[in-house]
Amino acid sequence: MRFMTRMAAAAALVGTVLFAGIPARADVVVFAAASATDALNDIGKAFQAAGGAAIVPSYASSSTLAKQIENGAPASVFLSADERWMDYLGERNLLAPGTRVNLLGNRVALVAPKGGAAAVEIVPGFPLARLLGDGRLAVGDPSHVPVGAYTQKALESLGVWDSVKDRLAPADSVRAALAFVERGETPFGVVYSTDAAISDKVAIVGLFPESSHPPVVYPAALIAGKDSAEAKAFFAFLQGAEAKAIFRKYGFSVK
Repeated sequence: MRFMTRMAAAAALVGTVLFAGIPARADVVVFAAASATDALNDIGKAFQAAGGAAIVPSYASSSTLAKQIENGAPASVFLSADERWMDYLGERNLLAPGTRVNLLGNRVALVAPKGGAAAVEIVPGFPLARLLGDGRLAVGDPSHVPVGAYTQKALESLGVWDSVKDRLAPADSVRAALAFVERGETPFGVVYSTDAAISDKVAIVGLFPESSHPPVVYPAALIAGKDSAEAKAFFAFLQGAEAKAIFRKYGFSVK
C-alpha cells in the first residue's frame, strides 16, 4: 500500500511539473491523456493552420491531470482516457455545463518487444504467468492510471489476475508502461493498441476481448471558467471532420 501511495505521489509531482511551465498567456491549454499525444499534436497544428489560436498541450495520466485541474491548473480542455476521471471533475462542478462528450474509443493490447514473442491467444485462463517467465508485466498503475484499471478488470474477467498481480511493473502513464517494454525491461506489457502502433520497438501479440473490460471511452469537456471563445473554437474543431480523420489515422475509433 505504501508503494502505491508513493506511486500516486510521484504521479502528482509529474503533473505539477507539466503545468508549472505553461505560459500564463497561452491561448488554449489542453490537458490530455498520454495516449492521445501524437494525434493531438497533429490536431493542434491543423487548428492553427486553419487560423485558430495557439494550442499548448500537456500530457500525463488522466488521474494526474484531473487532480491538477482540481488544484487550479490552467487547463481549458480536458481529454480523459476513461470516464472515471471526467466524473471526478464533474462531481466537483469543474466542467463547463453541457460540454462533456464521448469523443473516442480504443483497444487494450498485450505487447512484447518486437521479435520477442509469438502471438498470444487471450482467452479465459490463458497462461500469462508462465509466459512472463522470471519477468514482470508492464502496466499502468491500476490504482489511478486508466489503462491499468482496464488491465486489472480484463485479467480478473479472464481469471488470471491472481497469478500475475504480484508480478507487475506499474507505471504512471500508458506511455511509461510502453517504455518499459520498448527498453526490454519487461517481456510483456499492456497498453492501448494506439500506443503500440506508434512504436517501432514493440509488437501487439494479442488484443483483449472487449467483453473482458469496460468499454474504453475517452470523454472530453471544457473546464468551467476557462471556456473562452478560443477554447470553444478548439473544442468544436476537436469534434469536427478533420480532427476525426487524424484520430482515425492513429488508430482510435471515433464516437
